[in-house]
Order: sequence, then C-alpha cells, then structure tokens
Amino acid sequence: MPNIINNFTLSQKVVLICGLCSALPVVIIAALSGFDIYYTLFLILLTLTFSTLLSRTLTKPIKLGMQSLETGLLNFKDGELSSLLAYKSNDELGKLCQLYNQTAKQLRQEKQWIYQRELMLDKVLQSSPQALLLVNDNNTVVFSNLISRSLFNSATRLEGMQLSKLLENSPLQLIAAIEHGVDGLFNIEIENQDSQTWHLATGEFLLNNQKHHLYIFKQLTRELSRQEVAVWKKVIRIISHELNNSLGPMSSMLHSAQLLANKVDEPRLARVFATIDERISHLTEFVQGYGKFAKLPQPQKTRVNWQNTLNNLKNHWQFSYEIKNSHNELQADQTQLEQLLINLLKNSHESGSNANEIHIQVEFVPQACVINVSDCGKGMSEQVMANALVPFYSTKSTGSGLGLALCREIAEAHQGHISLHNKIEGGLNVQVSLPYS
Repeated sequence: MPNIINNFTLSQKVVLICGLCSALPVVIIAALSGFDIYYTLFLILLTLTFSTLLSRTLTKPIKLGMQSLETGLLNFKDGELSSLLAYKSNDELGKLCQLYNQTAKQLRQEKQWIYQRELMLDKVLQSSPQALLLVNDNNTVVFSNLISRSLFNSATRLEGMQLSKLLENSPLQLIAAIEHGVDGLFNIEIENQDSQTWHLATGEFLLNNQKHHLYIFKQLTRELSRQEVAVWKKVIRIISHELNNSLGPMSSMLHSAQLLANKVDEPRLARVFATIDERISHLTEFVQGYGKFAKLPQPQKTRVNWQNTLNNLKNHWQFSYEIKNSHNELQADQTQLEQLLINLLKNSHESGSNANEIHIQVEFVPQACVINVSDCGKGMSEQVMANALVPFYSTKSTGSGLGLALCREIAEAHQGHISLHNKIEGGLNVQVSLPYS
C-alpha cells in the first residue's frame, strides 16, 4: 500500500487526503445516528465528489507551477537557457518561477561570455607559433592548432585521430620525444632542409573527470640562430673597435715615415712602406666588411620593382631570370635586397657553374615572395651546408665567411628566412622567402 501511494503525484496525494478527511466524519456521524447503509453510502459519495472537486480546484495552480518548473529544469538539463517560465502567480511557486527566470537569464549571460572567451582562446591558440596537441586517456587527439598539422605532416584536422596513427608519418626524433614524455630539447632532421631545434613541454590534468595529456612544441631554431648571431656581432664589434684603434695610428705613422723616406735614397724602404700601406688598406676594408654585418640597420621598406632591380643587376652579373605572379607587390629595403642578391650571385659565379646556367626565379605564393637563386656548380657537402650560414665559416682561402651570413641577416630582418638545397641534377639552389602584406 505505501508503495502505491508513493507512485502518486503531489496533487493526487492532496486529493486523496482531502477525500479521506471529508469522508471519515460522515462515516462516524452516520454510524452514531443510525442511518441506513444506502443513505450512508450516498452521503459518503456526495462528500467525496465535493472534496475532490474542491481539492482539484485548489491544487490546480500548484500543478501548473510544478509543471512549469519541471519544463524549465528539463531545459536546463538540455542546455537550453533562453526559455523563461510563464507562471506568474503571487504565491510561493510564483516566487520560485521568478527566481528560476532570474537564474536562467544570469546563466545565459555567463554562457555567452564563456562562449566569447572560448572563441578568443581558440583564435589565440590557432594562431600561436607553438604547436599544441591535447590527447585524452584513450590516446585520441581532442584538440590541435594549425601549426601542429605541419609539424605532424598532416593535411587534415588531427582531432579524432589516434596518437599512434598520427605518429606514423612523423620524424623519428619527434616520435622519440613524445614517447619519452618529459620536457626537453630535440632536433628534427628533414631531408634537404636545415636541422630544426624544438622544445617539448608536457603536462597532465583532468578534464571532465578524464586524464588528458598536453604537448606543447616550441620551435627554437630561429631563436637560437638569433642568439648565435648576436654573440658573433658582439665579437665583431669588439674586434673592429680594437683594429680601428690600431689602424688609425699605424696609417698616420706610415704617412710620416714615407715623407722621411723620400729624403733617403733607399728603394727598399719604398717597397716596405708600399707593402705596409697595402696591408693596412686590406685590413681597413676587411674591418668595414665585418662592420656592415655587425651593424645592419633596420630595413627601410619601399615598393620593389623586380624588373628594374634584376635588370640593374644584369649590368654587373651574368644570369637569367623569371618573374611569376608579378601583379603582387613586395615591400623591402631596396639596398639590402640588392646586397643579398649580389652575394648570392657572387657565390654562384664562384661555384664553378657556367654563367649561362645561373638563374633567378621570383615567384609570389600566398603570403610570401619566394626567390630562388640556382646554379649548376659543385653544390655543397653536408658539413659545408650545415655551417654555410654561420658567420666566419668559409671554404675559400680568401673568403670572409660573411656573404651567406649577411644574406640570412637581411632575410630575417625582413621577417623571412633563407635555406640551401643541393639540386638533384647538380648545383645549388638558395631559396629566400620574404613575407608580403
């Protein structure tokens, strides 16, 4: 019996209690008054009918209020916060419904704010230079940003992929770093490209009561190169300063000695002084060349007319050229850009390549102007290519080791980059990528 009553609704229980409470006095009065059974049943039936109608009328607002609250809570359960309750009676249920509407409005505003923050956070993460990868406890990728696709050599979204499948086409060094699972540096060796240095930061946390692993990959190649170049520049400035402090007095003393030697009839002195003067001039030129690398000014960007630029260079160097998608425009420092091309052309002519086989190709691709300077010379060995962009490194007996280093400085000053590649058919291709707006 109690279980049956528990299945009743609140309004049904109220109707049942009212019916019992009204029928019980009728039964007692009928028993004491000696009414016959039919009359007693008639009175009980009449009393029950009246009490049922009265209790239903009284509980109808309660039923409507409870139904409204039930509908509202079901909406909450489904994440629907825009619906408000229409029950507005001035009673306890009315106050509850009013409180519900106020709560729904506040939650809706907070949900909109959180949604906007999530959009902003997603925008920041997608445009971040760091590769982000979030993996759940089942080794399924649940979040990744755009740069992580290029890191893992994937042309499609990574979400939903198994980590093991994602690593199938990844570099071995990257696979080892993830499997090792601790913070640290690692290098990625890519065929026909410079070695890349990356830093891996890992973390674990609970999300929806499930353990997740976060991997953050930060590329340090350019940062390390920038720090390396900064050290070289400091060394160059110190050496240049000391040499200039010595060359100035030496040149002055040499001039005075030459004046005195003119009064002495000794031809050997003239040869000695001429040799010293030649070496001082060579050292001065040498120091000026290194100073140009150490004190490269900020680019003063103007519109580059590639046709005129390359035609001017052809007056001094022999090469052929091709310009693709010339309707796009590059803003760059004209003087620095010409210096970059002169250095690359000089190297091409000194590579043993036929001058007719030296070629410059300028092509505009999305968001970048790509310059390829190629020749058919001897190319570079793996060791030479690994150090070619390092200041002071040179394989030539008379080389300063600053030509390609200065090219890298100019490219990076324009927010671009330079890379070296041996051609399959022989020779070297230097690729410079400069962004354009």
